[in-house]
Amino acid sequence: MNLFKAAFSVSALTLLSRITGLVREQIGAALFGTSAMMDAFQIAFRIPNLLRRLFAEGAFAQAFVPLLAATRARDGDAATRDLVDAVATVLAWALVATCALGIVAAPLLVWLLASGFDAATEAASVRMTRWMFPYIGCMSMVALASGVLNTWRRFAVPAFTPVLLNLSVIVAALGLVPLFRSRGIEPIHALAVGVMVGGVLQLAIQVPALLRIGMLPHCGVSIARLGAAWHHPGVRRILAKMGPALVGVSVAQVSLMINSQIASHLGTGAVSTLVYADRLMELPTALLGVALGVVLTPQLSAAQARGDAGAYSGLLDWGLRLVLLLALPCAVALAVFAQPMVAVLFHRGAFDAQAVAMTTLAVMGYGAGVIGLVGVKVAAPAYYAQQDMATPMRVAIAALVLTQLLNAVLILGAGMGVAALALSIGLAANANAGLLLWGLRKRGHYAPAAGWGGFALKVVLASALMGALMAVMADRVDWLALGRTEGLRALAMALALALSALVYFVTLRLLGLRLRSFMRKA
Repeated sequence: MNLFKAAFSVSALTLLSRITGLVREQIGAALFGTSAMMDAFQIAFRIPNLLRRLFAEGAFAQAFVPLLAATRARDGDAATRDLVDAVATVLAWALVATCALGIVAAPLLVWLLASGFDAATEAASVRMTRWMFPYIGCMSMVALASGVLNTWRRFAVPAFTPVLLNLSVIVAALGLVPLFRSRGIEPIHALAVGVMVGGVLQLAIQVPALLRIGMLPHCGVSIARLGAAWHHPGVRRILAKMGPALVGVSVAQVSLMINSQIASHLGTGAVSTLVYADRLMELPTALLGVALGVVLTPQLSAAQARGDAGAYSGLLDWGLRLVLLLALPCAVALAVFAQPMVAVLFHRGAFDAQAVAMTTLAVMGYGAGVIGLVGVKVAAPAYYAQQDMATPMRVAIAALVLTQLLNAVLILGAGMGVAALALSIGLAANANAGLLLWGLRKRGHYAPAAGWGGFALKVVLASALMGALMAVMADRVDWLALGRTEGLRALAMALALALSALVYFVTLRLLGLRLRSFMRKA
């Protein structure tokens, strides 16, 4: 298997997911803008998403995937199947209890994330939280299925899965919003319906993919089956590893909760502004970071299980070079071309010029941390492959402290407003990635291959030239006025981005950097 092609395939499908996600956000922005009801939906949707990132794609995946890969490499498919069955049984029981508790505790959860809401906004957010809370159950089982499929090198279905959520919400927005409005129902609730339908669809698509590799879990519903699964040694190891991993992941989510809480006190629309900016930031971080993490985690775990230190270090070096090659130009684009992208993507309907200005500043803040946000997705799995959850946890705690110190300085001291929340996250992410990488080098787990200096210089020069071109295009075109013509602005944006990418990669080629050098076999 060619790792570069595998990462590219995951990125391509993730791009489809992000494009449909942007269409979803465009429709939501046009219908509801940065209104109080959109703030209510964003907080309600953030609660199950926060738990998904905390448990399903966070602590659980970090503990489960390395053990799964190591078990398959050492003990074969039969033992791996037993592990998956036991884990699925325990997880299913835990999810039932979690969903029931979350529905009851919805008012408290909303208050923890947004105590600055007025009574009407809070009530709407609580109601939608209860509608959408079972989404965490669907996505936790999807995380288990994705871990299995990625270990078997079946990357397509897990990467495509989020598209179904986006399509479901789009259909709900276009079809149910007018219906709800005509029936006197608050139309924002249509988006909550779309989320739940999307969660069910995402879980359903995993079944045929797991059947094809003979790894569809058999979840026991009896107490006896739960007891047997609970005492499986693999389950115990995962639970033991989830403790430090949970603390590490929860630090990032606590930071997100604090930022949501602060945003809810910065005025109507602040929460939505941060979410819209986050969607643009997630384009490079998902396309690059998620793809690299998905491909590297099983490979690093297998290399560690074999005791192949050379392959382990080589995989890390390959991933880090790709981070610089692809994340630096993305960071430059978000810094100098944020206003055109926000105007073209969102400036329509209820999303006015003021919303464009607020979101632009937040996007620029996120841009400062793109390299760190992507870099963590490569550096952290290197620790998980060694079953070391404690070090990323300690580094994440330090990043949390730094984030909130920066928030205090930038908001209270400099008066930056909502953009400061994005900038703080970005700067702290850079520190997080840097500390993780420093730790790997200090322990001798990673030794940079030759040629990093020349490679970095070429990437910086090409990014600078591309950034200069984008700055000119951002300044010479009135993107807000252009935004009144859908076809024209879409064409202008496509041409601007294509020309920028062409300048970047042609410059690299002229400087002697060949993309073929990144082809790597598993």
